[in-house]
Amino acid sequence: MVSISGSKKLKRQMAPLFWGITRKDKRFVVTVKPGGHKKDVSIPTAVFLRDTLKLATSLREAKSVIYSGKVKIDGVVRKSLHHGIGLMDVVELDGVSDIYRLVPKDLTVLKPIKINSSDKTKKLLKVISKVTIRGKKTQLGFHDGRTLISDAKVNVGDTCVVETPKTKILDIIPLQKGVQVMITSGVNAGRTGKLTDVKLGTFVLPKRADVDLGDRQIEIQSDLVMAIGTDKPVIQIQ
Repeated sequence: MVSISGSKKLKRQMAPLFWGITRKDKRFVVTVKPGGHKKDVSIPTAVFLRDTLKLATSLREAKSVIYSGKVKIDGVVRKSLHHGIGLMDVVELDGVSDIYRLVPKDLTVLKPIKINSSDKTKKLLKVISKVTIRGKKTQLGFHDGRTLISDAKVNVGDTCVVETPKTKILDIIPLQKGVQVMITSGVNAGRTGKLTDVKLGTFVLPKRADVDLGDRQIEIQSDLVMAIGTDKPVIQIQ
């Protein structure tokens, strides 16, 4: 009988490079189940523990840790091997003093960095959708799959500083000229710079952003940049 939940495994040769797995081991590896983050920009919890952090030596050890409820992502216990950990997610492990946040770094789509405990409840969420629902209320959709009904004055492309796990908006960083941005994907992933201009899209071209990286200026799709602060990042991202 066919499972309606999709495949639970992936050929190693097809796995993203930033997972950090070995290519000449077993044929298959645990994959990401559908969730908040897209499959190609997230890491399964089991792979994150075993291959990225190397805190477990085998899948069996990773299962034991996860099923015991010792893994928290954004303050919520996750007991699935296949839960996707993605951009700006904060990971805590029982018995481990280090707290990790996943960010683009060193031209890699996702890498864990150690952060201070005072920063673990703050998260940057990019607004990717804004719709009006019943009762003329506004519902915001964020890059990690969260949705929030809010009266905050925010536009698609802006970044919200939120408190987790309640998803309470603490501040808004508009995607406008002069703010600091981080490139989240592509050959410049992880680099930060100053946004010098935002160009509206056309029928042929998407909305674009001009970013000053210090050593050079680039033009990039606005979907690939995230506002991180006015003068400097509002949370720890490096």
